[in-house]
This record gives sequence, structure tokens and C-alpha cells, in this order.
Amino acid sequence: MKRSIACAIFLLLLASCTKNEESQNKGNATLNVYLTDGPSPFDEVNIDIAKIEVNASSDSTAEGWVELPMLKSGVFNLLHLRNGLDTLIASGILPAGKISQLRIILGTNNSVVVDGVSFPLETPSAQQSGLKLLINAELTAGIDYKIWTDFDADRSIVTTGNGKFLLKPVIRVYTKATSGSIKGVVLPGEANAWVYALSGINDTLASARPDSLTGNFTIQGLNAGVYSIAVDGSNNYNDTLLNNIEITTGNITNIDSVILHQ
Repeated sequence: MKRSIACAIFLLLLASCTKNEESQNKGNATLNVYLTDGPSPFDEVNIDIAKIEVNASSDSTAEGWVELPMLKSGVFNLLHLRNGLDTLIASGILPAGKISQLRIILGTNNSVVVDGVSFPLETPSAQQSGLKLLINAELTAGIDYKIWTDFDADRSIVTTGNGKFLLKPVIRVYTKATSGSIKGVVLPGEANAWVYALSGINDTLASARPDSLTGNFTIQGLNAGVYSIAVDGSNNYNDTLLNNIEITTGNITNIDSVILHQ
């Protein structure tokens, strides 16, 4: 089943209700950045995260990048962070007010493992200037904000004709306060299925790979709305499509177990 992949980054609105505009712009807020991942057919996808920065200016082209203290840095195997698993990588205190961008700066120790063999990932642009992600948020004093960076390992790796692998990151940014999630089960494990959240007819917004033993899957960071869930089977198992799945902000939508047949 063909899928056209929509690579747009979600714009986020993180503002909370306050008494007046003056109180929004006084004091500090805490920003927490988590790392999570979508599915991938590789054995390992190892990403070296060196630094996280946020632009505290309302103008995304202006100077004003602020480095967030790293709680965890170094190499992360993204495939350990699938189906709703995540890890807190950076947290810092920022003045209340607008922030426009998040920037992830990678180190040089990036690699992919294919059939037990490790290959380096070439990432020249990411190492030099960092991966810039639009967030366009309003931080309110006294509030702890949580942002998830969903690193799509599958779509981020490009295989060249000469046996090399390039890292061209595709990353979604979302907050659970302004999005919803889908959970479900796809069986049997032998179907080796992929699950896609579709908006419209063929636009894939996110995907997941069910656990090979339990069949559990989770897709997070979906805007409120009505979606279709496409389940693509392999090994001669048929595909299936679930329509009219409603996602609401801040909630988890549980769907009925999907049993694929040959």
C-alpha cells in the first residue's frame, strides 16, 4: 500500500491561561525536551546528540540561541525509544515569553547497523549548524513545559548507490498538552506489520511498528481530528484500514485489536 509521506513539522502552541498579559511575561518557565522515535527496519540507528538549544527570540532569524543543560548526551540508539518510550535529554529555565525554534546539534559518532554490520552516517550539515525545528511557543511563568522530538529513523536514513548511508533527519515536534495519541494491538507478530496514521486519503502523519511479541503500538503527537489507521501486513498477510478514528487533545484513543489474515 503506497503512502505519500508528509514531512511537515507541527507548529506548537504551549501557552497556559493566566490572569493577564503582564503576568505571562514575568518570571521564568522550565522547558523539558524528550527524545522518542518512530519505527525503522534497521538493527540499530545510533544518533550522537551533543547539544540542545532554544531561540528565545520572537524573530526566528534573530540571534539569541540559549543552550539548555543536557541531562543525557552522547549516543542514543533510537530503536530503544519506540512505541511511546522516550527519554528526557535536556531541561532548562527560560524567561517567560515567546520561543521560536529548537536546535539539535549532533556529534560525529552517528551510525546505522544493517544485518549486524555497522556503517557510519554522514551528517555534514547537521554537525555544522544543527537541526532547526519550529516551535513558536509562548512560555508562561511558573509552568513546566514538555516537548517531544520524534526522530523518524526510517525516513531519516538515505542509502546511496555506493553503499554509504546519509543522515537527513526527519523530526516531528509535539507536546502532549496540545495533541493526542492512539494505542492498539496488531496480531499476529508474524505479519510484521506497520501502522500509519492518515489524514485525508494518503497523507501519512506518523507511523509505528507493533511489538513483535505483544503486538502493542503507540502513535503520539497527533493533532485533534478524525484519522484513518492503515495497517500494512507482510509475509502474505493482508492489509486493513480503519476509518473515522477520533483524536482529542490530551487523551489516548484506544482502538480495537486488529487481527490480520493471510
